[in-house]
Order: sequence, then C-alpha cells, then structure tokens
Amino acid sequence: MRPITILMADDDPLDRMLTQEAFLESRSINPLYFVENGEELLKYLRRDPPYTPTEHPFPDLILLDLNMPKKDGRDCLIEIKNDPELRHLPIIVLTTSNREEEVFRSYNLGASSFISKPVDFEKLVSQIKVFNSYWCSIVELPDVNEQ
Repeated sequence: MRPITILMADDDPLDRMLTQEAFLESRSINPLYFVENGEELLKYLRRDPPYTPTEHPFPDLILLDLNMPKKDGRDCLIEIKNDPELRHLPIIVLTTSNREEEVFRSYNLGASSFISKPVDFEKLVSQIKVFNSYWCSIVELPDVNEQ
C-alpha cells in the first residue's frame, strides 16, 4: 500500500486545521496539502506558479468544499471533469451542506463521493478513518507518477 497524496480545497482555516488534526489523530500516512479557493486549486493542478512539482506533488485525489470564494467547488468540479488531463482524478466533496439537491448535483457533475462534514471533532476523526480505509486501502487509484 503506497501513501496517496491528498489535496484539500477549502476556504475555511478552521476546517483545514481540524481536517489536518483529524488526519493526524487517525494516524493517516497520506500527505495532505491545502489550497484556499477554486482558483488556487486549478493553478495547483495545472502547475501554474507558485505551484511547482517539487514542493506541490500532484494529488491522487481531491477533497473539495463546495462553497469557496473566487471559484466555487461546483465550477471547479465542472472544469476538472471537462479537462482530459485532470478528469481521472477522484473528487470527494467534503462540505457542510447535506441538502439532497447538492448531493445530486455533485454526483451529476462528476464527484466520486459526497461527505457531509460533521460538527463534532471525534466524528470527523471517525470519518477520516473510514475515508482512509476506503480510498487509501481498498480503492485502486491510478499512480499519477506512472503517467
């Protein structure tokens, strides 16, 4: 089992910090990188400055918040899934919303999974453990370094 690189796009500093803490608490071996909005996410994926391959490895999967400034997660999802170079990337929507229309819309736009962020930290840790078990141990992801 190889570690997978995870890129999280979320504008909320507290959510980023809690997610990072949950990954540490769950003993995840997977490196986690962050961007703060949709524009940064697309720059990261396209290797536009300041995102260099040496300091910002290409992700194996993306954790995507829907409600972000500059370019929201829905627009990013559309753009990534329409790009032949990026469409292979699994995108897991990780958001505070749990509205049924958001779930349907996310899957219709190409999301691989939809997870509602819990408010409680212990529940977040439990979710991250299940996430790691499924996405990082069970699912076969393409090795982006083998392209």
